[in-house]
Amino acid sequence: MNKLVKDALVLTAITLVSGLALGAVYEITKEPIAQASEAATQEAYRTVFPDAASFEEYAEFDADMANEIAASAGYSGAEITDTMTALDGDGNLLGYVFNVVSHEGYGGDIAFSMGVTTDGVLNGYSITSISETAGLGMKANEDGFMSQFQNIPAETLTVTKQTAASETEIEAISGATITSNAVTNGVNAGIAYFTSIEGGAADE
Repeated sequence: MNKLVKDALVLTAITLVSGLALGAVYEITKEPIAQASEAATQEAYRTVFPDAASFEEYAEFDADMANEIAASAGYSGAEITDTMTALDGDGNLLGYVFNVVSHEGYGGDIAFSMGVTTDGVLNGYSITSISETAGLGMKANEDGFMSQFQNIPAETLTVTKQTAASETEIEAISGATITSNAVTNGVNAGIAYFTSIEGGAADE
């Protein structure tokens, strides 16, 4: 019995020490992790809006309303998590950066930032988190696919397995149609919300 008690005490001590060690590691690493995440986010903003001098929270952003708009447009598989305004050096509005998470990826969620100018031009997207299949879905994070979303009208985009016939057609990644649709639907969700903000400016 004494041996059982002794063993239990040893296990308890090990558990406590391990718990304290993990807690200490978390406290040490959480700030660098947060800083790295913020740096990646800011880099994504600059990628989709290189002309912007600064970015500020869009004061009228309401996540529930934004996602209701996206769902009503047929993109319930994507979530708009935040919206920023892109400003020039004088504080004038250049456009918006939408942070989107698509829940339709083959390997899980795909998170990205996308930029749209006030006159309805899609500046492209920059992925901040992706776990798709290497050599297939991961190509959504490569220029060959991403460039199709740059400097085109911010209008509803469609995915095709053929060569794109117009600016608003996106040629799917070979062998990764699910990923292609996930990203495109996420961008479409952002476009739908942009259109609601600008009162249809994207279609003018």
